Amino acid sequence: MPGTHEPLLAQVEHVRDPRRVRDLPLEAGRAAEDYEFQIITVPRSSSVGQVRAALTDEAEYGRWEHARTRRYLGGGRKVWLRRRIIRVRSTLGQPPTI
Repeated sequence: MPGTHEPLLAQVEHVRDPRRVRDLPLEAGRAAEDYEFQIITVPRSSSVGQVRAALTDEAEYGRWEHARTRRYLGGGRKVWLRRRIIRVRSTLGQPPTI
């Protein structure tokens, strides 16, 4: 059936505190604390279509962006997704500024 795809059998690691993780893909001038990361380990048995569909879903609905892909000798892949953390300061309890 067109439009349907099998679920991707992958290991997903969500990194909220990236200070302990080395070798993260960052933009110039940004600190690791500005992002949260999701690392997806894809086995070699998964097809390109499955991986593409899963990454598209993450990008569209989870607001993740692709940061890096690494292929390993055995055929497995590791995909890094990242999204910026938006920090909002509370304005409650402070006098208004004019």
